[in-house]
Amino acid sequence: MSLKGPAQTSAWAGLHYRQSLASRVTLLTTVAVGFAVSAVAFAAYATVRTQTIGSLDDSLLSRADQAAATNTLDVLAEKQIPPWALGAADVKIIFVDASTVPATQLSADTSDVFGVGAPEVAVARGVDQHSARTVWSSGERWRVVAVPAGDHQALVLAQSLEPTDRMLDRLGLVMLLFGIAGMITAGLAGWAVARNGLRPVRRLTAAVEDIARTQRLEPIPIEGSDEVARLAQSFNALLRTLSASQHRQRQLVADAGHELRTPLTSLRTNLDLLVQADATTGLSPESRAELLDDVRAQIGEMTTLIGDLVELAREEPVAPTVEPVELTAVLEQAIARVRRRADVEFEVQMSPWWVIGEADALERAITNLLDNAAKWSPPGETVTVVLSEGTLMVGDRGPGIAAHDLPHVFERFYRSAESRGMTGSGLGLSIVRSIAERHGGIVRAGTGPGGGAGFWFSLPGQASPPEVLARS
Repeated sequence: MSLKGPAQTSAWAGLHYRQSLASRVTLLTTVAVGFAVSAVAFAAYATVRTQTIGSLDDSLLSRADQAAATNTLDVLAEKQIPPWALGAADVKIIFVDASTVPATQLSADTSDVFGVGAPEVAVARGVDQHSARTVWSSGERWRVVAVPAGDHQALVLAQSLEPTDRMLDRLGLVMLLFGIAGMITAGLAGWAVARNGLRPVRRLTAAVEDIARTQRLEPIPIEGSDEVARLAQSFNALLRTLSASQHRQRQLVADAGHELRTPLTSLRTNLDLLVQADATTGLSPESRAELLDDVRAQIGEMTTLIGDLVELAREEPVAPTVEPVELTAVLEQAIARVRRRADVEFEVQMSPWWVIGEADALERAITNLLDNAAKWSPPGETVTVVLSEGTLMVGDRGPGIAAHDLPHVFERFYRSAESRGMTGSGLGLSIVRSIAERHGGIVRAGTGPGGGAGFWFSLPGQASPPEVLARS
């Protein structure tokens, strides 16, 4: 006995799934119907055979009991009158006498004498009430029954099973033909059902292949409300997501190219001036220093813009970190950094708040909010910073945000009419929103307590250190 190994099982599975779904459905339908038809045919054949043999036994036993009730057969058997003369041409009649050893038999038909077996002798001796069995004689099957016919005697009737066997053979042949016809019909029906049932799948496959070939992210037509229609709806949702992602990517590239064009043009102009000046009369030290400072500023602006673009280009989900971060410490570092380069004062109120996240990303988001407030506040004014229960509020003393600009302040490269003459890439607030969403928080804009712009940056967390840190 050999067992199939993993390689054989894998090869069989691969062969199975290399077939089309329609062919697998047709094959399974044909096999299932074949098993069902075979089981029904076998059960019907066995039932008919059992009932036929049972009816034959009942008929022979009834005739034998009626004949054994008289002594007419004794006389006729002694005179060797054939069964057809007794009106029993379809049977053989035998008397068994068990009083002698071995038991003797007397047949009414001398042309053929059946061998008496133990069942007939047992009936003659009164051990059994009757017997019925199938025997072979002269190459033919006979059904033989025996009933008591007096002291130590039994009457045996034997009838040929040839007519019954012919009838059962014809019945088996008819069932076989009907079974084959049923399997063929089932296979055709399974093929038709699979072909018609899978037509929506083929249409969906063709539509998806067309989208993959042409890259046109157009919705797939939906028919009905079954599982295939739900699959088409899921594909359409995927197409909408891909289309939106593609649009954002193109918009990002277009906006980045627009934003980079200005500093690159200015940088190239300054470098050309330096080269031309060196090739002719040269520049005064003051003019050269001014041009170099301008070049350094433009390089710094481009560096910041490229860093912001890299940050926003990370559309893949960042793996969550389990590092506990104390938000007050991050806020203090960001304030210290902005204070060195901004001519504003900071009014700070803080209460402890711990979050699980990336300290560098959180510091960048808070720094962007503080830089934005410092840029819009007049020199020497105060920026209000309040951290309470996980919400950081940053408010400036500037002109505030116009109502028509408020829905767009977190969009990439969006600039209000007032900010177009200021430095910046237009990406800082977009990065703040991206970092807030990555940490499960939110950010919103409005009017601050000083009348200028206000931003609320909220993160989930707790006031006490997390348990992970407390146990360490």
